[in-house]
Parts: sequence; C-alpha cells; structure tokens
Amino acid sequence: MRLSYWVKSAKQAAIFCAGLWVSGALAGPSHGISMYGRPALPPDFVSLPYANPDAPKGGAIRLGNTGGFDSLNPFSHKGTAPWQLAFFTHETLLGRSWDEPFTLYGLLAESVETAPDRSWVEFTLNPAARFSDGSPVTVEDVIFSFEVLGTQGHPKYRNLWGQISRIAQTAPRRVRISFSNDNQELALLAGLRPILSKAQWQGQDFTNAPLADIPLGSGPYQISTYEAGRRVVLTRNPAYWGRDLPFRRGTHNMDQIVLDFYGDSSVLFEAFKAGEISAVREFNAQTWASQYDFPAVRSGQIVKSEIPHQKPSGMTGFVMNTRRAMFQDWRVREALISAFNFEYINDTLTGGEQPRITSYFSNSVLAMQPGPAPAPVANLLAPFRDALLPGTLEGYALPQSDGSLRNRKNIRRAMTLLAEAGFAADAAGTMRGPDGAALAFTLLLTKGNSENKAIADLYQQALARLGIDMQIETTDDAQYTARVNSFDFDMTAFRRSLSLSPGNEQRFYWGAQAADQAGSRNLMGVKDPAIDAMIDAMLTAPDQETFTAATRALDRVLTAGRFVIPFWQYTTGRIAHDKRLRFPARTPIYGDGPNFMPEVWWIQDN
Repeated sequence: MRLSYWVKSAKQAAIFCAGLWVSGALAGPSHGISMYGRPALPPDFVSLPYANPDAPKGGAIRLGNTGGFDSLNPFSHKGTAPWQLAFFTHETLLGRSWDEPFTLYGLLAESVETAPDRSWVEFTLNPAARFSDGSPVTVEDVIFSFEVLGTQGHPKYRNLWGQISRIAQTAPRRVRISFSNDNQELALLAGLRPILSKAQWQGQDFTNAPLADIPLGSGPYQISTYEAGRRVVLTRNPAYWGRDLPFRRGTHNMDQIVLDFYGDSSVLFEAFKAGEISAVREFNAQTWASQYDFPAVRSGQIVKSEIPHQKPSGMTGFVMNTRRAMFQDWRVREALISAFNFEYINDTLTGGEQPRITSYFSNSVLAMQPGPAPAPVANLLAPFRDALLPGTLEGYALPQSDGSLRNRKNIRRAMTLLAEAGFAADAAGTMRGPDGAALAFTLLLTKGNSENKAIADLYQQALARLGIDMQIETTDDAQYTARVNSFDFDMTAFRRSLSLSPGNEQRFYWGAQAADQAGSRNLMGVKDPAIDAMIDAMLTAPDQETFTAATRALDRVLTAGRFVIPFWQYTTGRIAHDKRLRFPARTPIYGDGPNFMPEVWWIQDN
C-alpha cells in the first residue's frame, strides 16, 4: 500500500527509537516479548497477576456445551471439535498474559530472542518440556508443527506459514524462524502456534484423522475418556511438566474437567438448575436478572458472579454474505440494518439492559471516534477516499428507533434506500429488484441457540412489512459448520471476538485473500483495498499511536461497510456457579474467558 506522508514521517521518526528499544531489550534471550515497550512482569515473576499461586488443587468441574462434536482435533478444518480442547490439552512456545495486550511469556520455550527489525525470532526450548506420554518436546516437533498446521491445518494457521521464509534448528534446543514480510507481529504469532508431536503424525493423514486419533499434547490436561457427540472428560496430568513454571502457578487447579453436550441452551440451563453442571455463562442481562431465582440460588448453593473487562465489544449480529447479488449494494444492506428494530428487540429480550455494539472495536481505546475522522485516521484513508462508502470519513452511526413495535421512521428510511437501489413493491406487496426478482433470502442458524432464533423471529416480522421474505433455517452443529466454512448461506449468525492486540488474524477475518478461502472467517465476503491497507498499517506500525490510528481507521471501514446487523454488547461477564468454585479477587483486563474460567479457578469446600 502507499502510506500517506503523515504515516511515512511518523514511521521514520519512530523507527530509530523502536529499533533502540528492541536491540536494547532483546539483544539476547529474554523471558518474554511485547509488541511495544517491555513486558510488565520481571524475569523472576512468581505467577500471573490474576492467578492465585496458593490455590488448592483437586476436585472436578462439569461444564456444558450445546450441539455435539465429531472430532477431537481442534487444529483441523474438518469436523467440529469441543472448543475448549485447544486451551487445555496443547501448548505453545509462548503464553499470553490476559492482563497485557501484545505481551507473551515463556512456556514451552524458556526464552525468546528477536532481530532488531523483527525479521527473525529464535526460541530456546525448555529442557523439561514433555508431551503427555513423557516424550520430550524437540525442535523437530516445532518445525513439524509449523509445517503441518501451515499446510494441512485449519486455514487460520496458513497466513503465518506463508510469511515464513525459513525455519531451522540452530542449536540442540534452539529454533530460528525468519520472515519474508515486514510485519512486527509475526514474532509474537510464531510464539502462539500449537506444538504437536511429530512422532504421532508423521506419515498420517492429519486432515482426515478419525475421532479416535486424539492429538498428543503437552498441556496440563489430556483426554481420558469420551462418548462420541455426548461427553469428553479431561484429566489433569499428574506428571505435567510445567506445573512449577511461574506462568502456570495457580492455574489448572481442577483434577478433572467434564464437558457434557446438550441439544440446546434451554436443556443445558435445566441441567444446571438440577445440579448436573457446575457453572454456566449467561449473556442475557434480563435472563440473568429474572431466571436465576431458582432454589439453589436462593439457598446459596449457586453463586452469581459478575466479571468486568476492558476488551473491545467485537461484533455480534447477523452477517450478510456479499457473495450473494442481493447484498452487494450497500443501500440494501443499510435498509436491512434500518429495518432491524434494535431498541424494541433489545427491550423485549434483554430488558434494554445491554448497550448496542456501535462498531467492531467499541468499548475500547481502539474504537473509531464519533464524527469526522481525525487527521491521523483521515490521512491513512485518504488514498481510498473516492471508493469509501458514505459515512466512513464523515462519521457513521447506526439508525435508532423510538423503541415502538412499528419502527415507522426506520421502515420509511429502508423503503427510501431500497427505492434508490432500484427496488419496488409490486401490487401484492412483494419487494422486487430491478430484474423483477423478489427480495428473499434465508437466515441460517444452529438449532441450539434459542436467543438467535428469538431475535430472528422478531426481525422476520419487520422485514415482512417491507415485502421482504426472510426464511429461517436451523441445522445441527456439524451441518452448520460445513455450510459456513463453504460460505453456503445468505445470512447467518455472526460472532467475532476482538482483542486489545489485533493483528494478523484480521486478514483471516476480512482480508481480500480470505474471501475466497474455504474455512476462513471472512463470512461477509468483503474484498476492499482500504481494509487490506489498514491491516497492513496496523502490522507495520512502529508505535502505539500509529497502531491505534490504523485500527480506528479499519474500524471505520468495516462499520460503514454495513456488513453486519449488530446486536448488543457483553460489557460484563456473568457466571453462575457452584459456591465451592472460587476465583482470585484480581481479574484480568480481558475479563472472563477460557483462560479465566476454569483456568484460574479452584474448588474450596469451606
């Protein structure tokens, strides 16, 4: 991309200082690495700040998932595996601190070293690192893992592999990875690749492995038993190699994690009320206020805990597949957003307690600011000015209704936008396009998500008033995953969690190359040079200020692109749990997640 004069000047002014910091802080091997500045924790830190190093070990926690599973390999793009597996059975060279954006600490690698310009990174493996079968984690395993994941694994791993020019052993426990692109984040991303056992997979079909071929990991837990589609039991490895690492102290305290699978969220909730599940996460404020008054809560056997966080809202809503002709005109997409009566739906389903998502990075310092783009953001977007959609530079805000069922103002606005796009209602009231075809599409949902279905039902009624026929199709998890991976849908439910350290994964989410890559997360099918350029600017930013401006610019292009009909934010984590489950008083800035519950929780009987 061609950066504006402002960005070039900023980069030239900052690169010298940035180079001094990298060469000074990482002139030799270090215990951690950060994108900007230094890791907050010193080399001799005792534990992560949100973990209790004295937490007792023991007991079991039983958690519930909806749907089912037909794979136990979370790194393949085929099949549906329990999402928790990647967090508990396998490890990476470095581990993320959920209290620091863009900062990693040694895990399988005892140290990390980078070039001053981050053109290469070198890891020194911990000599104690072992897979769960007791075999050592070697440099050969690392090199094999990068190659097999980059060529046969889930598509999300392939972008990094394509930017590696060389990976080689430099000493008995050292591996150096060199990069072909100027990308400050690649050194960190390399530290976050799962490490597999070469001995297990060499000569085997990694992509089409049967359910019984469970990937061997080095993590604290291993799969001890499973019932296909119904239950997975994870047991803490008593010989886990990393139990005394500072990074691991106070974590993975339960002896056993049981994952039970239920047909839908309603059945799961009834199981929780009956004491068959230890904890549930609740995402609906009204449900939290009104439906958690059952006997176990009143008696104190179940505790309701709220976990604050500072992470971006991400995007939750219904995404439009612009590979379909009906969604290629931004005015049609804006009309469909206008017809979505958020205020009424929010009041009906959450009691109006949860604020709406206003952009992809809302609720964080990375979010686009209201009104016209400030100079640093506008300068980044200037080369694409003529192609940007209305509102990108001037400021874009979602339409608001008066909260009534009729939503008259926004329905009229939708009609006007559709007319501008060449649509008109026929004598029977059916909305038809310039080619005479009816404006009709199908919303694809999973069977187990009752909240999405309730939202869809209300939305369907609103669209009918415009003469638009939206059919709702529900399917099981396996079919849903297969269809979404092949982009076989018109509109579907969408959830993209975003962090305070966005980076290369943004290409996988909405980069042009990912739009045609089966299994990518670019569900909207967007191909926009401005989006690709803003991601490039993020990845090459020499300092936090430039990075923030690039992220805010990306946020503007995505939001004004009108690809998703946004729902509400989850500004607070809500967990109802057995009273014996405890967690530290100090919570990470990222709040709840698999690296919080159950990772740093423990069981205490008194």
